[in-house]
Amino acid sequence: MDTTAFLRAKIVGLAARARRLARIDPDQIGIRRKDLPYAPSPAHLKAANARLAHIEADVLRRVQHLHQHWRSASREQVLVDIAMVERELDRARRTYGLFFEVFAQRGTTFAPALAAHDVIAADCYAAVRQRAHHIFDKPLLKPISYMEHGFSPATMRRGVTLGRLLGEANPFPLIRIPWDREHPWQAVFLHEVAHNLQADLGIWQENGHAVARRMLEASHSIGLAQVYGRWHKEIFADLAALLLGGPAAAWSMSDFLAYPAPRTMTYRPRGVHPTSYLRVLIVTEMLRRMGFGRDAQQLESVWKSLYNPARFHRLPPLLLLSSPRTIPEVVDEIAFQTRRNLGQRALADILHFSAADEARIRRASSLLVQGLADAVELPPRQLVAAASYALGTGAIAPQQLSGIVIGKLNEEGQAVSRATRLQLVA
Repeated sequence: MDTTAFLRAKIVGLAARARRLARIDPDQIGIRRKDLPYAPSPAHLKAANARLAHIEADVLRRVQHLHQHWRSASREQVLVDIAMVERELDRARRTYGLFFEVFAQRGTTFAPALAAHDVIAADCYAAVRQRAHHIFDKPLLKPISYMEHGFSPATMRRGVTLGRLLGEANPFPLIRIPWDREHPWQAVFLHEVAHNLQADLGIWQENGHAVARRMLEASHSIGLAQVYGRWHKEIFADLAALLLGGPAAAWSMSDFLAYPAPRTMTYRPRGVHPTSYLRVLIVTEMLRRMGFGRDAQQLESVWKSLYNPARFHRLPPLLLLSSPRTIPEVVDEIAFQTRRNLGQRALADILHFSAADEARIRRASSLLVQGLADAVELPPRQLVAAASYALGTGAIAPQQLSGIVIGKLNEEGQAVSRATRLQLVA
């Protein structure tokens, strides 16, 4: 085989792979008839295929260029052109693989739990629309949940470019659930949904600038302003989770953050997550502002009994000593100050949680313990809170509770789907 024949064979093999990953459908991902209630919606499949079709067009354009010019080009240029085709094929492979992994899980035993989390996420968006009509100028594809290894839940926002996809934009929010956290009483899931809300509401940058400015005015410290400016996204998600799920979300997040003091009391330079010790104090301040002073006092008492800076800490002195002053400031700025992109309303205006909501959640918790799911009437985001309280009683087996709540959430989701005929966040 001479060099020309070698290059020709390489190009033929390359072209043979060009159309392999251009489309994904229910048959490919193993969705059976019994899986349909939990399957990705046609709109999600359409969005995924639109992204794959866009990449395929780039692949075919480069393959065509290669076929037309490889004989007349230098060998070095041919190798470069081949590499450019390979780059687009890699993009297709990664994008197809992500969608396949996410969607194929809807044909497994985890499908009902994942679909239940989709319902919770969609309800969080519905809560915003209920109090802020027309805040979104068009229908939005709801977040899709999937399971993966990892210490904590995480999210990939709509439209964000993903390094794992070589810069391809994510067409709809994806929320990762660790394999051992599939039960729908984990209020940290509300935190991940809140990240997507912040992005879709268009207040990501506005919040960041406002927090940094407020902290500079309150502390006269550029260093503190920079720290809270880095933390603003995670603080927003924590506070929004409380407005979605109430005090149960605060307790759940504190449970998630409770580790030995060297972890909880150590400041991470350039980290985007607040130091856990201060993070829970931020949450308790939010509870007070929401009118749940008793819960705030109880949680703060528990937290400070576990973690005492006088015993141990690795926090910058200024960060720790200023916290009684800066924490109320940052909570007020993020949750209670108006934003242009919210129509000159605050986060607490478009997401509202009242004492009456908490009373209904407590009653629902008792009904869940008794196995009386049919008597529970709560929006899905608050059902998470009721389930967490029910679990905490120790009076119902975790698997039994999980089955009840997952069934309830899927009934709700399928009813909404039948009513709208589209699984969009309407």
